Amino acid sequence: MTLDKFSGLNTRISPKATIGKNVLIGDNTVIYDNVEIGDNTVICDNCVIGEPLNAYYADTRNYENPRTQIGPGSLIRSYSILYAGSVFGEGLQCGHRVTVRENVTCGKHCSIGTLCDIQGYSVFGDYVRMHSNVHIGQHSTIGNYCWIYPYTVFTNDPTPPSDICVGPTVGDYSIVATHCLLLPGVTIGKHCLIGACSMVSRDIQDYQVAIGSPARAVKDVREVKDRETGEPHYPWPERFSRNMPWDGIGYKKWLEEGQ
Repeated sequence: MTLDKFSGLNTRISPKATIGKNVLIGDNTVIYDNVEIGDNTVICDNCVIGEPLNAYYADTRNYENPRTQIGPGSLIRSYSILYAGSVFGEGLQCGHRVTVRENVTCGKHCSIGTLCDIQGYSVFGDYVRMHSNVHIGQHSTIGNYCWIYPYTVFTNDPTPPSDICVGPTVGDYSIVATHCLLLPGVTIGKHCLIGACSMVSRDIQDYQVAIGSPARAVKDVREVKDRETGEPHYPWPERFSRNMPWDGIGYKKWLEEGQ
C-alpha cells in the first residue's frame, strides 16, 4: 500500500486502513482496521482512531472492526480517542482528550471541544459547535448550526438505573449555554436559547428563551436585543457569520440561494 502521508515516531497504521493524500499523523498514534481518513487531515500525537468495541475483547480472533470514516480537511488534536463505527463529515475539529464512542454520525464542519465525552449512538448535524467539557449521553440528537457551551450534560435514563435509553433532541440553530442539564427525552425546538445553569425537564417550543431549574420559556428569542445597538440579536445567523457557510454573503442571501 502506498501512502501519501507523513507519520510520526511509534505510529501504528493497520494495513486495512485507508489513508488519503497529504495526511499528517503524529507520534504514538494508532489507526485500527477499517479506518478511512480523508485527504488533508491532521491527526496529532497520541490519538487512537477506530478504537475496537467491547466485542473485540470477548472474541479477538473473530472480531471485525466496524468502518470508521474521517472526512477530508479534519484536525484531531492530541490524546483524542474515536471509537470504531462512527462517521465524521469533512472539516471535523477536535480539541485535546476528546472521547467519541461508537456509532456516532457527525455532519460536516463540526467542532468537538477539549475533554468532551460523547457516549455513542448519537447524531449531530452540520456546523455543530460543542465547547470544552460537554457530555453527551447515548441516543442524543443535535441539529444543524447548534451551539453547546461548556459543562453541559445530556442525560438519557429517565429512571436510573434501567435499560431505557432516550437522549435529548436539540433543533437547528439552537444554543444551550454553559452548565446546563438536559433530562432524558426532552426536545428543544429550533432557534431556541437555553440560559446558563438551566435544567431542561420539559419540551421547549421553537424560538423560545428558556431559563431556570426547571427551565421555563420566558420570551420569544426575537425579543432579545443587542446590548450595543438595541437591534434584535436573534435569530443569531442574521448577526453572526464567522466560519459559517454564509460568511461573506449574509444569511438571508445564503438562504435565498438555496444553500
